[in-house]
Amino acid sequence: MKLTWLGLILVAALAACSSNATVGDDLEKRVDELISQMNLEEKVAQMAGNGAMPLPDGGLLWIAPGVERLGVPPFVMSDGPRGVTAAAGATTFPVGLARGASWEPEVERRIGAAMGRELEAIGGNVLLAPTINNLRHPSWGRSQETYGEDVHHLSRMAVAFVRGVQEHAIANPKHYAANSIEDTRFDVDVTVDERSLREIYLPHFRAAVLEGGAASVMSAYNSVNGQFCGENEHLLKQVLKTDWGFDGFVLSDFVFGTHSTLGSALNGLDLEMPAPQVYGEPLLSAVHDGDVPESVIDDAVRRMLRKKLEYGLDQPNDLDRSVLASDEHLALAREASVKGSVLLRNESSALPLDVGALERIAVIGVLADTPNTGDTGSSDTEPAFVITPLQGIQDAVGDEVAVDHIGTDVLDPEDIATLEAADAVIVVTGLTAEDEGESLIGAGDRVDLGLGAERVKLIRDAAAANDRTIVVLEGGSAITMGEWLSDVEAVLMAWYPGQMGGHAIADLLFGDASPSGKLPITFPTGLDQLPAFDNESLEVTYDYFHGYRYVDRNDSVPEFPFGFGLSYTTFRVDNLRASESEARAGDVVRFSVDVRNTGLVAGAEVVQLYVTYPESAVMRSERELKGFAKVTLGPDETQRVEIAIPVNDLAYYDVAESVWALEGLVHEIHAGTSSRDLPLSTTLSVAAARPVLVY
Repeated sequence: MKLTWLGLILVAALAACSSNATVGDDLEKRVDELISQMNLEEKVAQMAGNGAMPLPDGGLLWIAPGVERLGVPPFVMSDGPRGVTAAAGATTFPVGLARGASWEPEVERRIGAAMGRELEAIGGNVLLAPTINNLRHPSWGRSQETYGEDVHHLSRMAVAFVRGVQEHAIANPKHYAANSIEDTRFDVDVTVDERSLREIYLPHFRAAVLEGGAASVMSAYNSVNGQFCGENEHLLKQVLKTDWGFDGFVLSDFVFGTHSTLGSALNGLDLEMPAPQVYGEPLLSAVHDGDVPESVIDDAVRRMLRKKLEYGLDQPNDLDRSVLASDEHLALAREASVKGSVLLRNESSALPLDVGALERIAVIGVLADTPNTGDTGSSDTEPAFVITPLQGIQDAVGDEVAVDHIGTDVLDPEDIATLEAADAVIVVTGLTAEDEGESLIGAGDRVDLGLGAERVKLIRDAAAANDRTIVVLEGGSAITMGEWLSDVEAVLMAWYPGQMGGHAIADLLFGDASPSGKLPITFPTGLDQLPAFDNESLEVTYDYFHGYRYVDRNDSVPEFPFGFGLSYTTFRVDNLRASESEARAGDVVRFSVDVRNTGLVAGAEVVQLYVTYPESAVMRSERELKGFAKVTLGPDETQRVEIAIPVNDLAYYDVAESVWALEGLVHEIHAGTSSRDLPLSTTLSVAAARPVLVY
């Protein structure tokens, strides 16, 4: 019999499904056999951590026990939002928000793989990352750890990172859910309506689980709708394990993430970390007393054991520490910093600086030669070295340009004279771990979004002394600039750029690379453009609108909109086309645009697709991101860029019927290069449908 190509594809697909089913059946059979050999004490012991294991270099790995007599391995954990925290000398990458600003999921997948490999090299097997909470307000102290404010963008970056990590270890997306306040994080109860919860605060976790295949999830400290997240029946049992069919395990946030034995065990928490407080002996007693069925214990152990075997944690591990901060990983850290830095202002083409046309530059500010890699909380890392902006600049110019370094934020008359004599002044300033970070072990929330008075004066004094003043900003969230923005020629947002950040900053300042980062959050003109941030009350309400959705709804003009970022070249997007003009549930519609580099140097642009819902019967955002793609082009080069949108992604959550539903609407599709620069539009007519499957 002669098979067509379609037939061959179908045969191969069926064979793959059959093979996967066989592997899955064998895995479940082995899991059942091992559980049948465990006694109750052994099973309960696996449901709580048993402390930390010190490493020779002074780091700590957190342990959740296995069953040694049966060859069941332990979980061995390290934090990891910007690098493996347990290992001194591991690569320190730019913080999550900086990587989110790259808008490059493939780079994030590579970073996840690098972190997973470094964790594996020190004997670890669970990376407590990524942080994927919505950046609901830039005052949140841990804004730097997440990818941004938009659920679609968050989802794409989260899926990529999880897939990368899980090439080597288990990923642990956190903190599930609605966690974005630091100072009251242990006690605050977040009230959120079901539709906002499903559409705004959970989709990125759903994507991490269903698309990324995350093997574990960490519950948050806070409460949601009256129940702590570590024992929240709706979040853990209904949404995560039932609606999404999650077959992995849920572990608590550390120390303060569990509150009651029965609530945690009966409502879906599988593992208490880092030590037994409500589990251990209290849980064992609850089973003996008949308050917790042994089937609950078996389900938790099964979930953990399944992932231990699925990811080969019972197999020997090659502990090759040479991968820590390897040349490959350091190059990736530098690449990520280059691609995530955002050029916010560039008047009179002040940047890039031409080394050949310079004789003397001044580099000023305390942060110019201070390692500044981010928060000193649980995400803190111990790099072997950090390239500061000053070091990067000095390495880049060598002996060709004289570099005057003024390492203070308070200038005296002699300093002013130095600035006046320079061909250009580079002010390095911004935020540090003393300004923002994790609460209790760090600075907590940052209520004022501006720079401190001393840093503002430094910028203004420099600008008054030299017309060519360039500001390099470091920090982990939005910074308001109204007091000084118009005084300076250029602003480069470098975030907390990782241990190779100084080289990356120099690459951008001197034109060895063209900026291509785009803001993953809205930079407002002030707090009045944002929803209220309450880090004092123990009861708060989260609604549907924050970030660009909130600014758009109120018709405000932010300082810099979501998705914004300049380049050293210019681009033009034209000719928006759709593969279909009408679609229904289950379809995937492909939109394409022509992108042309109209400038003189190579560069990269991010094409962004937003959807609006005219005449919708339910509350919707003015526009919402539904797709993006980054393209690199040489001078005068044009490429056709395609972005696919699954029609089911246009659904809303119908609370009355507890289903996802598509409205029968003519949707408007807008394409451009930021949420406020959308010159191209078309329409897509979608047929009504309910329920629809949303991934």
